[in-house]
Amino acid sequence: MRRSASANMPRYKLTIAYDGTSFHGWQKQHPPGEEPLRTVQGVMEEAIVAVVREPVHLVGASRTDSGVHARGQAAAFDTQNEIPMDRLPRAVNSRLPDDVQVLSAEIVAGDFNPISDAIAKGYRYTIAHSTINGGEMPLFDRHLVAWTVYTLDAARMNEAAQHFVGERDFASFTRKHHGRESTVRTVHECKVEAVDQFRINIDISGGGFLYNMVRIIAGTLLEVGRGKLEPGAIAGIIEARDRASAGPTMPPEGLCLMWVKYPGSAQPA
Repeated sequence: MRRSASANMPRYKLTIAYDGTSFHGWQKQHPPGEEPLRTVQGVMEEAIVAVVREPVHLVGASRTDSGVHARGQAAAFDTQNEIPMDRLPRAVNSRLPDDVQVLSAEIVAGDFNPISDAIAKGYRYTIAHSTINGGEMPLFDRHLVAWTVYTLDAARMNEAAQHFVGERDFASFTRKHHGRESTVRTVHECKVEAVDQFRINIDISGGGFLYNMVRIIAGTLLEVGRGKLEPGAIAGIIEARDRASAGPTMPPEGLCLMWVKYPGSAQPA
């Protein structure tokens, strides 16, 4: 994120939540010869411009995909205007649609970069499962959870999840033509918990993630939970460095960016 021409321009950091169902992801997209796609970045910038009355460029910490949600996306922008912190979220929210919301705002250092300064990100993948003993496909929150007909064993999945913790080469858990120089990433924590009889949360945090990495990890853990894979098989899948050895890519609606952590900030809950 570049500093604008005026070194005195304040930089504002926003914490943003959104339901990603009707967005084409975070990043602005304008296909040639077509109308711009509806994205979180695009909608947010329009609302901020209406408040500060000058062009802005909003940089987000994570480029979430179409259909992926966020409870704690971090983003920053520069403006020549100084806006009281107690007014900024309310002013921007009044100009936003009802599927995105600014939770908080603060002034940060002029060289703050929401992407490169992030030291950890936390994601949650939620799965509704089973068609027995009352388990049914979700209705009212169907856009916020993934669903499988299989009955899943959360304990087996959690045992398998521990193999992801640490510095690993996650080439098996991203698309083949990922375009990254390195597929080595560090996972700080990966745990699986049963929310109730028919819901499971997969919580994973780390310094950074590859494209579709969390969704492929979730799909691989699902294979363990349904009994198709043994928990110990994860080590071999990681070692293979081959996308074909891992499980399916789970759909986007189950995934949510929960938080982004920066130096000096408290550990997110």
